[in-house]
Amino acid sequence: MDEHQLMNNNEPGGENPIEEHPMAALLEQESVSHAPRRGDIREGVVVNVSPTEVLIDIGAKSEGIVSSSDLDSLDPEFRENLAVGQQVYAYVVRPEDSDGNVVLSLSRAQVETDWQKAAKLFEDGEMINEPVAGYNRGGLIINVGRVRGFVPASQIASVRISRTGTDEEREEALSGLVGRQMLVKIIEIDRRRNRLILSERAASRESRQDLKEKLLDELVEGTVKRGTVSSLCDFGAFVDLGGADGLVHLSELSWKRVSHPREVLSAGQEVDVLVLSVDRERKRIALSMKRLQKEPWAAIEELYQVGQLVSGTITKLTNFGAFARLDDSIEGLIHISELSDEHVTHPSEVVQEDQELTLRIIRIDSSQQRIGLSLRRVSEDQYSDDYDWSAGQLDDPSDSEDTSG
Repeated sequence: MDEHQLMNNNEPGGENPIEEHPMAALLEQESVSHAPRRGDIREGVVVNVSPTEVLIDIGAKSEGIVSSSDLDSLDPEFRENLAVGQQVYAYVVRPEDSDGNVVLSLSRAQVETDWQKAAKLFEDGEMINEPVAGYNRGGLIINVGRVRGFVPASQIASVRISRTGTDEEREEALSGLVGRQMLVKIIEIDRRRNRLILSERAASRESRQDLKEKLLDELVEGTVKRGTVSSLCDFGAFVDLGGADGLVHLSELSWKRVSHPREVLSAGQEVDVLVLSVDRERKRIALSMKRLQKEPWAAIEELYQVGQLVSGTITKLTNFGAFARLDDSIEGLIHISELSDEHVTHPSEVVQEDQELTLRIIRIDSSQQRIGLSLRRVSEDQYSDDYDWSAGQLDDPSDSEDTSG
């Protein structure tokens, strides 16, 4: 190709017009990408404030306008503090009006920003602590920023809302919560339907779980804690230590024989407990109440002596004898051979459960926590004061080859 042809190709009417500079296309693309679109939330700078409108520079070709009607919907304190040079977030209502201006809204930007914050809280599983703003028949209203959230009655943990109660009872229970701070968690969010559902129950469960983890890390075996009885069951009592429940097994409630926890405890009662063990892997805490009480057998020989007459109540019958309770913590055994001078094949022939009797102490073994009792040796006419009460006593079935009689 000669020089003349090259020059012709570069002319406007030539076959190969001069190509546009790559930077120009990039600038045009960037300008398009930065053009405001409806629904955008843009950060801008206030350039003018008047009673009827506010102008905001959001980096568009023209300044954005906030109308007086939108200003009226703003919080009065926020509106009064608007000043030139202030950075604000604005919602794009229309990218361009008939005059070529961008129409903006500060109030909708605030609401949309709060929706975004709510979505982030929902994604992160964070809890919110806000006052109850109001109520209706179905539940409570709690505002998350400028977004109205709803706590259904079924998700309220502070009070029990009866489904079968009257409207007046329901209203009274709900109205009593207005103004109170409530820890809640977002369990459903639907921006399109303006739906934000909150739950106090979910927050309570999670908060309690966090407290339990912390308590499990801090608990030390052998320490004494103050707690509240949360529930009773056949095998023991659960005590809330402030975030986690520990179990006081039936055998650890008292030194005396206890057949059910309700005999010594009631739900809601405050008690001191000893931490026996902490299983962090299984998240279980074993507690004891009786080990904080004086061990009754430690002073047994100060309370009772061999040969002494005592009152006892039959608590249990076995093939080899009958157990009798002397006080709340001490039980002794009346061997079947000590029930009567006559031959006895079963204790029920002589005594019955819950029967109160006068008994003679014939043996004390504090190291084994055993007391031997006798019914047949009670008569002072038959046995003198200097009688050897322990002679021939069989108070443990393991001491006898024949425990049946």
